[in-house]
Amino acid sequence: MTPAGSARVALAETPAHGIPFGEALRVWLRVAALSFGGPAGQIAVMHRILVEEKRWLGERRFLHALNFCMLLPGPEAQQLAVYVGWLLHRTKGGLVAGTLFVLPGVLAIMALSWLYAAFGNVGLVAALFFGLKAAVLAIVLEAVLRIGRRALANGTMAALAAAAFVAIFVLDVPFPLIILGAALIGWLGGRAGLAAFAGAGGGHGRIGARQVADADSMLGEALPAHARPPLSWSLKIAAAFLALWLGPTAVLAWSLGQGHVFTDIALFFSKMAVVTFGGAYAVLAYVAQAAVGDYGWLAPGEMLDGLGLAETTPGPLIMVTQFVGFMGAFRDPGALPPLLAGTLGGLLTTWVTFTPCFLWIFLGAPFVETLRGNRALAAALSTITAAVVGVILNLAIWFGLHVLFGEVRIVHLGPATLDVPVPTTLDLPALLLTVLAMIAVFRLRIGMIPVLLACAGLGGLWHLATASV
Repeated sequence: MTPAGSARVALAETPAHGIPFGEALRVWLRVAALSFGGPAGQIAVMHRILVEEKRWLGERRFLHALNFCMLLPGPEAQQLAVYVGWLLHRTKGGLVAGTLFVLPGVLAIMALSWLYAAFGNVGLVAALFFGLKAAVLAIVLEAVLRIGRRALANGTMAALAAAAFVAIFVLDVPFPLIILGAALIGWLGGRAGLAAFAGAGGGHGRIGARQVADADSMLGEALPAHARPPLSWSLKIAAAFLALWLGPTAVLAWSLGQGHVFTDIALFFSKMAVVTFGGAYAVLAYVAQAAVGDYGWLAPGEMLDGLGLAETTPGPLIMVTQFVGFMGAFRDPGALPPLLAGTLGGLLTTWVTFTPCFLWIFLGAPFVETLRGNRALAAALSTITAAVVGVILNLAIWFGLHVLFGEVRIVHLGPATLDVPVPTTLDLPALLLTVLAMIAVFRLRIGMIPVLLACAGLGGLWHLATASV
């Protein structure tokens, strides 16, 4: 290529804000490699790199994008990557940012799913996962407190969290109805200007150590040209991603019929992509109820094993759904070899889970960019976050019962249902490991990865000690 031709290519890949696409690609690879720690850690990493280090966009613009992603179903951290990638380099930027964000997790969870399917019931491997479960329980409890401190700023927010907990834990109210109801309450409260809903910012507040004004960032305060798309563009992008998302689901339903494991996976996780608001931990409560209780794809303990895998690998925490789809198809392979069926089931789950995320951003972000500072939108987000605290508490209790007790019974009391443990089935080693994990997380402030690895190691040592007796 001639020097003049190289210059034209460079200009084509460098938008008005001066950020070359090649440099953005390297940054998104870095973000993907560091995306451990669940959504809170991933959002903090993006803020540090994109706002504080690179100064590509300012604090208010970053939070506005995050607030919009919090209102969407699905993983907010991955959707935030798609949003920022789109802001910087249009559709191509969003596709690259969102795909790279999940790619390490897809590869890691698939490899670990193979190992789990092959060796998960072997004594030492089972003991390692036994230790992981205790650490995961402590991490989920820490998430309840972390989000609660941030979201429950007044009595109204605390009451909403309590109501959400009672609704899902005692009354079995569907999770989507809880979140949608909270959003409606917040939106109405914000529109009415009620003090309890005033100043809501999505529960995230200031994320980084240094604030960067929008005017001082490379993107600036102005609306990018591609943030004013014609209606025809919006319709085309919606049609394209709807076809990519729902096309495979329709083909499977038509060719395999209802009741086939691949059809069930495609339909369930497509529905999950629409109704699961409120972050990864809240989504897991919904997935666990269906995957364990309705479809029987895996046992409660195995759901915890999958969460442990997702906690120790890069990428969105919701990547645990790939493990769920893998195990569901692995256990019901039909005419396929079990590992092949599991692989296809896991990849199908990932496809129908994450493809809609691109649709929501490409369709909605151009219009949401014009709504920065909208009071009713911020209030709706704050009430969703408050309700999520109650939903995650439900998840923590559900996990705790199945980690610490060998048998849990369902007791019906009129319209209420309660999960009640059988005291004689208390697992004392699991209780001891859980207490140690909670001390490490809450008292010693040890990071998530060291706690997970240490608990897995202690589980392995316990197995070796008891096997030699």
